[in-house]
Amino acid sequence: MSSFCREVITLQLGHYSNFAGTHWWNLQDASLSYDPETLPGEIQSDVVFREGQTLGGHVTYTPRLIAMDLKGSLRTLRQEGSLYDAGKDTSAVTWDGSIMMHEQSPPAKNSFLEDLDKLDKGEILAQADFPSSSQPQCSAAGALSVDTVNSHLARVQKSYRLEGSVKVWSDFLRIHLHPRTISVIHQYNHDGEAHRLEAFGQGESLLQGSVLEELEDRLHFFVEECDYLQGFQVLCDLADGFAGLGSKVTELLHDSYGGRGILTWGMLPVSHPDSTPVKDLYRLLNCTLGMVHMASHSSLFCPLTLRGGLGRRPSSPMTFTHLSYDPSLWYHSSSVLALALDTLTAPYRLRNNSVPMWQLADDLAVSGRKVVAAYGAVPFPMMHGSSLPDALSTYTDVLPWRPLSGCAEAGDGRCYGQWATLKGFEGQKLIRLHSGEDVLASYIRSFYPSAPLALQLVSTPSKLAPPFPQIFSQSLGAQGFLEGQPPLPGSPPRVVSSVPVMTSLQSGPALDPWLSELHRGASTFDIRRVAPSFLSQGPEVTDYQEALEQLRLLARCYRDDSRGVMRSSSEEEDDD
Repeated sequence: MSSFCREVITLQLGHYSNFAGTHWWNLQDASLSYDPETLPGEIQSDVVFREGQTLGGHVTYTPRLIAMDLKGSLRTLRQEGSLYDAGKDTSAVTWDGSIMMHEQSPPAKNSFLEDLDKLDKGEILAQADFPSSSQPQCSAAGALSVDTVNSHLARVQKSYRLEGSVKVWSDFLRIHLHPRTISVIHQYNHDGEAHRLEAFGQGESLLQGSVLEELEDRLHFFVEECDYLQGFQVLCDLADGFAGLGSKVTELLHDSYGGRGILTWGMLPVSHPDSTPVKDLYRLLNCTLGMVHMASHSSLFCPLTLRGGLGRRPSSPMTFTHLSYDPSLWYHSSSVLALALDTLTAPYRLRNNSVPMWQLADDLAVSGRKVVAAYGAVPFPMMHGSSLPDALSTYTDVLPWRPLSGCAEAGDGRCYGQWATLKGFEGQKLIRLHSGEDVLASYIRSFYPSAPLALQLVSTPSKLAPPFPQIFSQSLGAQGFLEGQPPLPGSPPRVVSSVPVMTSLQSGPALDPWLSELHRGASTFDIRRVAPSFLSQGPEVTDYQEALEQLRLLARCYRDDSRGVMRSSSEEEDDD
């Protein structure tokens, strides 16, 4: 098949989405190579990255990305970035009177950002960290090449333990961004009690005036330089007012770029540091309204969370056999979701045999079922040197993945459609007598005998680089495969530099009780009495009630009558 590039534009809306997005872009950056003698990789980086040029004529490679967040969310990161810095423009200063200066110290940078600054200037971190035969090589711009930065940061990975210093997503961002990437919403604050973006209606009303003009300008900039734009991947916070903004943004994309794929990932952290009963109620309402509206305007909508559910009282956070992460740390939980997202998005980023966004959506969003649930084995457990059949034989009674949308699998073999992707079997004995696709398809069909199934196998693993958190168990080796022996007592901890991951996107009857539970949670109280301030900036009560009805009908789309036939309205009323 043709390997021409079908570009994707990414939008990240909200602070947690930018946490997950930052990890995701760091993963992409860790896999980049500019060595002309290296064969092109399986993942075509030009799908999500763009090539540009600075005012000095130096070539740049930056994400095709629009990231929106609130005032005070950037800390040390400059909104316009540093690649295209033309210096300060003082031509507009005309005041001749006296001036009083109020100077404020900038936020302190953590050790990782300090080292990035040094490397970016072509400086050496520490002479002892680099062998004499491998001195840093500077580019024409005077900064280290990406390959050099990657390898040199890897040597000092042991020094980066950022769990106590990460406050915002820019605290662990390792790549340069284009000046048109970051859009700060100044009407609302990231911190503090006043002027917070807490309700769906606040977000909806934002997309007008200067905010709308700025977004349209940035979209036009990135769209016009694409030759074969396949669509947009949108990461949007579901728990706050960004759910309302995301609803309007996806509506804008749907109306302005018809025929392009819109894959929307609704992002939810496990917990919030400022939780109260009222705020938890707001988050439930935002999630409910956001899912209904974004699903209607997207080709496909999938919540991503490590919570045990989407309601106000979810079960315990997801656990993974070979991960040791802190669910309360956004820096940790977003890294797990980013690893899963790296595999979930791989099918439409491949150099060869890629699957366009629209095809991925069409395979799953049948009969109006545009909401899907994600599952992931992070990492996929394979013994070093073993074969795929050997790895799968360990899981004969239960699939190796865990819910990534708060939706448990039905466990009864019913599913309307499924996309499964295995990424990272590089160097393993994949097959014995049959192809890897046949082996994996046969295994999954033993659990879902009659469900439509699409598969994608990618040999390249997700490559980890500083400052990705070391949240992996000591049973894993450097390549993320299981080791037969634990590390010797007193030996340094194993540092995992890559991991295999398996994911699944599913549309099936399991989504009926999951969506119905969300509907019940948002319908059991009178919003005008319990949360009147939620409606102060919209939506109207009638619009809210209409959204609840749409959610109820959406849940019914997934109700199965042995072959997934939707029930008639009279049958639905009988059930009620």
